[in-house]
Amino acid sequence: MAARETLNFDGVLILGAGLAGLSAALAAAPRKALVISPTALGQGAATGWAQGGMAVALSDDDSPALHAADTVAAGAGLVDETAALDLTTAGPQVVRDLAALGAPFDRDEGGRFLQSLEAAHGRARVARVGGDGAGKAILDAVAAQALAAPSVQIWTHARARALMQDAAGRVRGALIEREGKLIEVLAPATILCTGGLGGLYAVTTDPSAVRGEGLGMAALAGARIADAEFVQFHPTALDIGADPAPLATEALRGEGAVLVDATGERFMPRYDARGELAPRDVVAHAIHAELNAGRQVFLDATKAVGAHFPTEFPAVFSAAMAAGIDPRVTPMPVAPAAHYHMGGVEADMHGATSLQGLYAAGEVASTGVHGANRLASNSLLEAAVCGARAGAAAAREGDPGTKPLPSQPFPDLPDAAFASLRKAMTRDAGVVRDGAGLARLVAEIDGLERAYGDALVLVAARLVAVGALLRTESRGAHQRADHPFPDDPPRRSVTTLAASRPAALRSAA
Repeated sequence: MAARETLNFDGVLILGAGLAGLSAALAAAPRKALVISPTALGQGAATGWAQGGMAVALSDDDSPALHAADTVAAGAGLVDETAALDLTTAGPQVVRDLAALGAPFDRDEGGRFLQSLEAAHGRARVARVGGDGAGKAILDAVAAQALAAPSVQIWTHARARALMQDAAGRVRGALIEREGKLIEVLAPATILCTGGLGGLYAVTTDPSAVRGEGLGMAALAGARIADAEFVQFHPTALDIGADPAPLATEALRGEGAVLVDATGERFMPRYDARGELAPRDVVAHAIHAELNAGRQVFLDATKAVGAHFPTEFPAVFSAAMAAGIDPRVTPMPVAPAAHYHMGGVEADMHGATSLQGLYAAGEVASTGVHGANRLASNSLLEAAVCGARAGAAAAREGDPGTKPLPSQPFPDLPDAAFASLRKAMTRDAGVVRDGAGLARLVAEIDGLERAYGDALVLVAARLVAVGALLRTESRGAHQRADHPFPDDPPRRSVTTLAASRPAALRSAA
């Protein structure tokens, strides 16, 4: 690809067009914002696939403090309590603002928001849209506003290939591939809103484009990375051989759906007194254990939902019916699938990272809100709150007047090698890990890097694998079969790519 151009953009460059990215673009106004989307707008972002809804304390018997307490409890000792309360306090107004933008949240006859119960929540506080269509409806409403905003420009089918930096390390923009050209987009501030890394796994609920490339770019630029080992596996992906795997929302269990074996017997009470409403990591580990013992697992909503499936949970109903399963009368086969990354680029609640000129918001960021295990339906809330704050903060950045160093796009991994990586990640960095498997995974990543260079997906995979290898305890979503108990006191992990390289690991051994 020989053609190359330079664009000096006097505004905020935003990489990613999910809820966090579009919220940032709107909040940056009246400063201009340029949003880079690798797909058509509204597609390819995990936001649009979110089924459960947005967790907020809106009812008379709830409060942001109670919501924050549930967030802290689910996070298994690693949640930043101040950040959690900050997020939950902002929640109610965020929902009202999104509703004013046109997000059609479910309401009762009196106009009050309808809310459902999900696992590890002490109250029914998940605001939903059409039962299981919250993510798409919210994203559509915000996208419509962004398209209409005179300050927002959106490049679709454009891909960020590298961050650009000056001699002092300040991020000065990004190298964008668009319409067969490489475009050096120089900007005073850049916001990463590139999502998570579920696509690095062979079994995932995330869109295929979500594979940790933003995390890889930030790490290669020298950004600090926090808690990369914590990957959440959603307990109930439909086990129908699809890639990605359709999600069976946690709200089904909130409505009374139960997990059963092939004989129809419930098994969750054997693992946790909270049964199907235990935190996600607990339910995922229980299902994993059942499957490893040779017992198939099903989600039975025939009594809890039954004939109401088409109207109350249309997305799940459609996916099941497409696989030849009528969930109104038949339990659905389920298995855990990579779903959400609690770790990411270390950032505060306003998106500031360890690199000047670089902000991060949404799933690519690690603010400390989710700890070792994200509380259900907190992700859309964090994307909206922190995305908007990052946009406002980045809009205040002035042009530093420095020149970027020459940059080149990082290499892609060939399809066969990427398929091999996905299988290895599921095998060795999945629901349950051990030291031998993780060492094998790191060695495989080493070999792929020697063959193909610093592909962004390999960098992201390395951060997860090395973080999991070095965390010799079990905590939240990170379970080590060879280290089954948590350490005391709890500790967050903060690292850099340099510290995860083979030479650094050998010197630390």
